[in-house]
Amino acid sequence: MRPRRRFPPTREGWWFLMATLLIGLAAINAGLNLLFLVWGMMLCLILASGVLSELCLRGLEVRRSPPTTIHARAPYLMGISLTNGKGRVPSFSVEVEDLMGGKPIEKRCYFLKLPAGRTQETAYRHVMPNRGRHRLSGLRLSTKFPFGLIQKSRDVLDPAELIIYPALVPVPESLLRGLPAEHGRGRMRWRSRSGDFFGLRDFRHGDDPRDIHWRTSARRGMPFVRENEDDEGMVATVVFDNAQDGGNPEAFEAAVSLAASISAELLKRGYRTAFVARDLHITPARGPGQSTRIMRTLALIEPMAAGSPGELLMPGSCVRVCAGRPPEVIAARGQPAQERFG
Repeated sequence: MRPRRRFPPTREGWWFLMATLLIGLAAINAGLNLLFLVWGMMLCLILASGVLSELCLRGLEVRRSPPTTIHARAPYLMGISLTNGKGRVPSFSVEVEDLMGGKPIEKRCYFLKLPAGRTQETAYRHVMPNRGRHRLSGLRLSTKFPFGLIQKSRDVLDPAELIIYPALVPVPESLLRGLPAEHGRGRMRWRSRSGDFFGLRDFRHGDDPRDIHWRTSARRGMPFVRENEDDEGMVATVVFDNAQDGGNPEAFEAAVSLAASISAELLKRGYRTAFVARDLHITPARGPGQSTRIMRTLALIEPMAAGSPGELLMPGSCVRVCAGRPPEVIAARGQPAQERFG
């Protein structure tokens, strides 16, 4: 019986217990065999509920499969897989709930029938209201099988940590259109499908066969590959001033969401995006890895006091986001300058 079980009666179970008590009192008072027979049958149903529900919960293994990215105020799917390790006995009507701080969240997964030796997977839909680090303490397995009189449950210790990214909000198109992107190395030939068409050349050893231009290859009788122009100089920087002036947490969270949304939109459009905050700098890069670095940083960033020392490196051209102020585009003026606050 380890871990410890919980078996509170359901609403129907309380009515059934009260009826059992009344029938038992009437049988003892009247001494009628028929009432004793009914009372014994009702007691057997209660006993069978405890035994069969225990058989359903034994030998079950549960695993959690969290998604790779979770944003605040956006729905996500948490995968739950349940394995019945018993040799012959199936499990019926099993519910699985995630525990946060020892208390179940409002969403759950339901398994109607799990045959012996089988594994089933499903998912529940949930929304996290706030960004940051959230800890899940475990999982709870429960069942009302077979008669719905009691809900027996047991907790499984399975701690996990979820990093919730900031909520994404719409980004004004005028803000991105006015961003003066820096061009470092300029446009160059690159084997990629994302850029503009540059030309054709002979197939060489090590080229990707997916880049073969089949129409020209069939006409010339030899393989040709296409080359594209990839603008490696498109660099944009998001500067987030995480100094909290006035102590307004709502304005700070709104600024974090806006900075995350601008960074996500720039990466989506192919910019090599950098991120700058006080005493924090992420070098320009592209791809999902850069998105993960910026989002994780913004998920865990904390406000700094207005009077605390901190450096905010201002590049030549950037989008600056401050709490309580509209975002602004800062154009390049000579060499990048460094401002010291506090």
